[in-house]
Amino acid sequence: MIRFSFKKLCLLALCLIGFTALSNAQQGNVTINQDPAISTLLDYKTEINVDGKDSRRYKIQIFSGDRSKAEEVLTAFKYSYGEWSAKKVYETPNYKVWVGNFRTKLEADRALIKIKKKFPSAFPFKPKKERD
Repeated sequence: MIRFSFKKLCLLALCLIGFTALSNAQQGNVTINQDPAISTLLDYKTEINVDGKDSRRYKIQIFSGDRSKAEEVLTAFKYSYGEWSAKKVYETPNYKVWVGNFRTKLEADRALIKIKKKFPSAFPFKPKKERD
């Protein structure tokens, strides 16, 4: 039987820990080759997705008429469809209920299929750009 002193055991443990740490260390360099057009596309996408540019997106109108009925329709919509935002908008002389903020016409049309089940007069549109 081999007998080790406490000092020798500690020294041996430290050597093994040090060797293990050194043997697992890895170094390397990563080079990314990217087409310059990707940066341009990302800048364009960021420009489109800025919150203030809602006028570039599609919405669905589910109601146009008096204020009290608009509030009823808005409440009914929020109760039935929680996945899309809805708001009441005033455009002289009517209150309108607009739904969603869809990036593409296709996205709006897909939502329209579901929405028309309860709001048959709904239609998609692209809001006019607001003048500054």
